[in-house]
Amino acid sequence: MMLHIVQAEVCGAHSLRLRFNDGTSKRVNVLSLLDGPIFEPLRDPRYFARVSVDPVAGTVVWPNEADFAPEALYGLEAESEEQTSRKKPRGKRARKVSV
Repeated sequence: MMLHIVQAEVCGAHSLRLRFNDGTSKRVNVLSLLDGPIFEPLRDPRYFARVSVDPVAGTVVWPNEADFAPEALYGLEAESEEQTSRKKPRGKRARKVSV
């Protein structure tokens, strides 16, 4: 089975809560993956929050066409609830996007 992301929710400055097509759900921080010019805009939490799920590619994508392979996100260590709540921007509500 090819791995796809079916739902993504911003839950921190650089954290996403993801649901994969195999039923796995996890929260991950992608800051360590933001290397190179295509990912530079994603360092800004406001731009990072513009994430969407691409139904064709089955992954998360941003307006500048930056994206990550679902396998790369799947392989990231899951954040604990405590880590996520510490990183959640104050005054902002989580934004959920689905295919």
